[in-house]
Amino acid sequence: MEIEFFHDVLCAWCYALSPRLRRLTEEFLDIQVIHRSFPLAPQPEDIAHMFGSKEKGKKDILNHWKAANMNDDEHRINAELMEQRDFDYPYSTPALLACKAAEMQGGQEMHWNYFDKAQEAHLTLCRNVADFDVLVDIARELGLDVDRFKMDLYSQEAQLALQRDIDRALELGVEATPTLVANGRILTGAVPYESLKRWYLKVRQQG
Repeated sequence: MEIEFFHDVLCAWCYALSPRLRRLTEEFLDIQVIHRSFPLAPQPEDIAHMFGSKEKGKKDILNHWKAANMNDDEHRINAELMEQRDFDYPYSTPALLACKAAEMQGGQEMHWNYFDKAQEAHLTLCRNVADFDVLVDIARELGLDVDRFKMDLYSQEAQLALQRDIDRALELGVEATPTLVANGRILTGAVPYESLKRWYLKVRQQG
């Protein structure tokens, strides 16, 4: 069964859900996860527009981080460290294009691996995931062909792949992250593992 996983590297709740979804795929081997990039803040100026200023945006978002950290099974989200960083809070597109560049080399599995590492960089290590060098570092850490990754990162192919995911989200009525879609049934939010499992079993039973 295919499960489409709509996510953004910036999304703290996605960070909590991703390990639970991995656990589900280990328990039920028939699951194929399709990764869909869904940017919450596509452009550099979006944080300021949404929250009134870059500074207020960062403050409000880090309050969400603290709530998400309570949800995360391992409490890996480090809002206190990000508060100390002096770079602007990142926008979505660079890291999502990087996920697509990773996918070009290693398919859905590598997309997921890159996504998880980029989330770790953003939410635990509090690095700037809008920075080219940070994105390349993650690719290198995962053993990707770095020269190819650099070419793919801002390629038209990566941009079209990201746009296809956005179009797919609009088609399905997806408005938030994380969202899972399987057989036309939608689950939104970083639900506990047992709730995730119940949803999957219900979708599978209903066909």
